[in-house]
Amino acid sequence: MGQNKNREISAALYKKLAPLLPIVKPSAKGGRPRLSDEQALNGILFVLRTGIPWEELPQELGFGSGMTCWRRLRDWQAAGVWHELHLKLLGDLRMADKLDFERFSMDGASGAQPPGGPHTGPNPTDRGKLGSKRHIVTDAQGIPVMFCVTGANRHDSVVFEELVDALPQVGGRRGRPRRRPRKLHADKGYDYPRCRAHLRLRGIQDRIARRGTERNNRLGRHRWVVERTHAWLAAFGKLRTRFERRIDIHVALLSLACCVICLRSLPAFC
Repeated sequence: MGQNKNREISAALYKKLAPLLPIVKPSAKGGRPRLSDEQALNGILFVLRTGIPWEELPQELGFGSGMTCWRRLRDWQAAGVWHELHLKLLGDLRMADKLDFERFSMDGASGAQPPGGPHTGPNPTDRGKLGSKRHIVTDAQGIPVMFCVTGANRHDSVVFEELVDALPQVGGRRGRPRRRPRKLHADKGYDYPRCRAHLRLRGIQDRIARRGTERNNRLGRHRWVVERTHAWLAAFGKLRTRFERRIDIHVALLSLACCVICLRSLPAFC
């Protein structure tokens, strides 16, 4: 993605973000002027995209110090801003008829992480190295709708019910918000009676591959979109490897990356 497109994404995101930001009163003691929220967002996006350490954010970019941007990311996460921004963009996509509730897909992907930090565990697919796992639900086009993070040693099915029940109510159109898809696709890692029963009780048709009876590529025609979304998220330098020890910072970066993907899918950026 070129620099012009990066600036367009940053400007469009800030326009959506600004109304959601908490109001900060100027300090009565005066002191150094506060870095503008738009500059901070640009700094956060630069670090997210490139994966550089926060303290190495180039000062010549005019985005303030990396630690100032880190603190702004942290504070906005604590205030629920990133979640609200994601939900707002999902509503915009639904309004533009770009969010497909016909079928959703779910899958998990493991990633490496430096030692330490919550929501980590030995990765059984990487010689037991410490890592974490990202679980996501996407719409039929691969737009991320919900995610969570666990240790790499947690089985995909462990968070199945949690993710299904966490699906947000998405507005954007007249009438009641939409929450649940008509069908949910998942691979054999979710082939358990409790997973199928959970969908059935919520009126969702299960399209979970069956162990021993279906070939691995049977549902690939629909399920590949969630794997592509994992690849989109891994393209962000700060998410390719989980550098952040603190789970709230890692989740904030994931939320922001999901927002960027949503924004790219809106008509103005297609």
